Amino acid sequence: MLEVKNIKYSYNADYQALKGVSLKIEKGEMVALLGKNGAGKSTLFLHLNGIYQPDEGQVFIDGEELKYDKKSLLKFRQKVGIVFQNPDDQIFAPTVEEDVAFGPLNLGLPMEEVQDRVEEALARVGMSGFEKTAPHHLSGGQKKRVAIAGILAMKPQVMVLDEPTAGLDPQGVVDLSILLNELNEEGITIVISTHEVDLVPNYAEKVFVLVDGLLIAEGTPKEIFAKPEILEQANLKVPIVTDLFQQLEREGFDMNGDYPLTIDEAKEKFLDLLNKN
Repeated sequence: MLEVKNIKYSYNADYQALKGVSLKIEKGEMVALLGKNGAGKSTLFLHLNGIYQPDEGQVFIDGEELKYDKKSLLKFRQKVGIVFQNPDDQIFAPTVEEDVAFGPLNLGLPMEEVQDRVEEALARVGMSGFEKTAPHHLSGGQKKRVAIAGILAMKPQVMVLDEPTAGLDPQGVVDLSILLNELNEEGITIVISTHEVDLVPNYAEKVFVLVDGLLIAEGTPKEIFAKPEILEQANLKVPIVTDLFQQLEREGFDMNGDYPLTIDEAKEKFLDLLNKN
């Protein structure tokens, strides 16, 4: 579905943000790009639909190489939509309705279809009724939803979200996780960048780890969080649930090297431990 090959990119002569990154994401996957701030996650994302053009390397979508002329970029941006970390960088129209309509209008769609797409996208993210609202009157979580609606109105095959939980309150994080899982179940490939390790096991089936512009590991969450040397190199910790069970093991509980990553897995593990004792 989405592949990058040996992407290199420098902001200037002194700073190379990406140093030859290659990865492949299959259709329908929900994956996380994990790394600390400054690892190169945002820079890589901005290459996935041609916002940035690499110094070296290639981007492929459905096996077709991304080109950088206006016609090709419009075509690829229909397939791959990016939701920025700060929705204020993405929302610019006077009203919510106009902002969500911007992408479909640029496709030259009939006004009736544009309106249908706007209504459908806003309903999908729980923002129906805000059509005439000025974006600056919205909360951070509402702005994030409008930004997602603007991408959904383009009917993308891939949605890329840069630190999507940044600035959200706990309930906003839960609501966003539910929405992204629903969209993924409906067939949209979801790619998320984050440094919040506790969230990763709740949605990602595959994890890529980026350190200083280099991809150093990929695997399932279980595989990645079982490798302390990878986490140390990336300056990351295991999820708090996993840390708890590792501490229990040090206190003498037999874990058989199997540490839960999520609350649901922890409940099962606790019940198993209780039955053994």
